[in-house]
Amino acid sequence: MADRGALRVVIAEDNYLVREGLRRLLEDSGEVTVVASTSNAVELLDAVRRLAPDVVLTDIRMPPGHHREGIEAARRIRADHPGTGVVVLSQHTDESYALALFADGSAGLGYLLKDRIGDLEDLVHALREVRVGGSVVDPVIVDTLVRRRTGPAGRLAALTPRELDVLREMARGRTNAGIERALHLSASTVEKHVNAIFTKLRLPEAGVHRRVAAVLAFLKDDAGTPAA
Repeated sequence: MADRGALRVVIAEDNYLVREGLRRLLEDSGEVTVVASTSNAVELLDAVRRLAPDVVLTDIRMPPGHHREGIEAARRIRADHPGTGVVVLSQHTDESYALALFADGSAGLGYLLKDRIGDLEDLVHALREVRVGGSVVDPVIVDTLVRRRTGPAGRLAALTPRELDVLREMARGRTNAGIERALHLSASTVEKHVNAIFTKLRLPEAGVHRRVAAVLAFLKDDAGTPAA
């Protein structure tokens, strides 16, 4: 079970008003202590090195290039500081950004659309999930991937509508118990659906955090997307 103490978080966002808004929002939750707020990737990496936060919340685009600095920083942080989780915020629904983030593995990483900022419960859930090595993918991204892979030739076409619902919740980082609550299903029903998903997609059943990586790896391979 995750530690329910306050999370030590570093925020990286070049827009001052958004950065301060995030800081106030998170600290007002009573579950987060913002130990630093930075405006670019260089400052972010320095703050992580000095402060060893539990989690980083970073924008996908920052100076100097305003391209994928957040993704590059996230992957470097996970490589150099494996105890620090990272949630990347983006306005892009294009799944290629999420797949680039998870190219080297999904443990301790999350990808949320900026619309999720307004849902404090979802945002804090994502921060706590990556803190313990889990993975979180915005459900809108999952829906986009599922819609593109459910044609007659796709393996996801074999999944029932309820199994697709469970797959989406799995990608959000939910445990079986969390899926039970979200979808109002019994424990045995959730277990049956999860096992059916692994069987139909020919994925090995693994731990709660690794199964998101397995699903994403399947979707990336099925799309023919090369590793970034």
